[in-house]
Amino acid sequence: MIRFDNVSVTYNGADRPTLSGIDLFVPEGELCLVVGSTGAGKSTLLRAVNGLVPHFTGGKLTGRVVVDGRDTATHPPRELADVVGLVGQDPVAGFVTDSVEEELAYSMESLAVPETVMRKRVEETVDLLGLADLRGRALATLSGGQQQRVAIGAALTAHPRVLVLDEPTSALDPGAAEDVLAAVHRLVHDLGMTVLVAEHRLERVAQYADRVIWLPGGGAAPVDGDPGTVLAEAPVAPPVVRLGQLAGWSPPPVSIRDARRLAGPLRERLEPITPPVSESVSGREILAATGVTVRYGNTTAVSGVDLKVTTGERVAVMGRNGSGKSSLLWALQGSGKRSGGAVVVDGADPAKLKPPARRAKIGMVPQQPADLLYLHTVATECAQADTESGRPEGTCRALVDSLAPGIPDDRHPRDLSEGQRLALVLGIALTPSPDVLLLDEPTRGLDYPAKTRLAEALRALSRDGHAVVLATHDVEFVAEVATRVVVTADGEIVADGPVEQVVTSSPVFAPQVAKVLAPRPWLTVAAVETALATR
Repeated sequence: MIRFDNVSVTYNGADRPTLSGIDLFVPEGELCLVVGSTGAGKSTLLRAVNGLVPHFTGGKLTGRVVVDGRDTATHPPRELADVVGLVGQDPVAGFVTDSVEEELAYSMESLAVPETVMRKRVEETVDLLGLADLRGRALATLSGGQQQRVAIGAALTAHPRVLVLDEPTSALDPGAAEDVLAAVHRLVHDLGMTVLVAEHRLERVAQYADRVIWLPGGGAAPVDGDPGTVLAEAPVAPPVVRLGQLAGWSPPPVSIRDARRLAGPLRERLEPITPPVSESVSGREILAATGVTVRYGNTTAVSGVDLKVTTGERVAVMGRNGSGKSSLLWALQGSGKRSGGAVVVDGADPAKLKPPARRAKIGMVPQQPADLLYLHTVATECAQADTESGRPEGTCRALVDSLAPGIPDDRHPRDLSEGQRLALVLGIALTPSPDVLLLDEPTRGLDYPAKTRLAEALRALSRDGHAVVLATHDVEFVAEVATRVVVTADGEIVADGPVEQVVTSSPVFAPQVAKVLAPRPWLTVAAVETALATR
């Protein structure tokens, strides 16, 4: 169905190819997972399937990409639209209408699908992806995760033979991600659809993959094969694979069910050892929110929330899509809407402060990091952050390098990968060293090594007396970095406590290691490794 014959892609101005000598074949009816470090070329590979590379992105493509018998060199994206459906990393960038139902119908209108057929497909897609409650909503009013589900639905209504998904679950809560991936899995097995998916949260999708393609980057040839075998070799792998390697399971399992079948002896070895608990934090109160309410028209996004955070804490705010997490963070930051209640950060209401003073007290990294970038190169963005924050020259650049090394100074921020762009915005937000740092989905687009570096940066902040509040669906990152978890539902806080208590009490928010080693509250591979080494 998809064939790459000696494909190389070099973008204008680049000193080396992003992809080099790619030879791949993806047969019909296969779900193929593409993995690799941030910037390894995953998005380029995916966009070459429908001709966006190089017809839209520019650059030079050598070799041949053939999809269902059509050569992308002679068939531009519009001539592949009936065969290939693509959902990019930023779903908002692909929207062309204003409402959910119109967006679901747009691709079919472009292909001149009869109206009666269009109506039937819209209904099928709404049911498949759980969009019934959203069908009449304006796209601009949806949360990031809801927008992502709509984008996937809009690609599916055209009934493509090939579906290409770039980070399809990055903004979805764990339950919604399972629903979407299960629906895609059914399409592969029941209808023979071919799916090519790139994802950093491998713990969500690896179990569904028939095959894994690992892009090592740096011009090296891709490695493809059985998911467990390939992921065990790659520097990016889900916790269940790393746990399997630690326990000596060969090949390492990629699903929780298979891991639990092998985990009996490991659980016995861990039985006499007490699992670690989250570190105790006894700092001073730095942030206090009382009765915070946020309303958009007749919709109440945040309903009378009380939240107190002390210095040194790393608080994870979790909850399903649309539960009010982002609205709460913006209300705390001061520049977002607040319909009622009070917020005090180190003795001041951030909503009443001017931007420079506000940034020093409370920093914010939004769900769409690019919203904060407005200059033409990485170097000028970093220099501007140093100037605005009154920090020594090179402060911001050093922070960026600690999160995503190797980003060129002269690269335009809009030309960066999602992970690189996020690292740049994180560096900018951390430059003024704010008392409180707010992060909205900070791990979108980050591979596992980058997330480990981010976790260490957040721990360093808390050790220096700062507080961190992050809204996220990334349960593995929460298990690694958080000291406390707050769960929201319908704009209210429904759970608040130490991370090991909150996440293990819910099958939805539990990390992979906790599921494999239940009922004991082990959360991370590192904790298990340390325990075994100590014993």
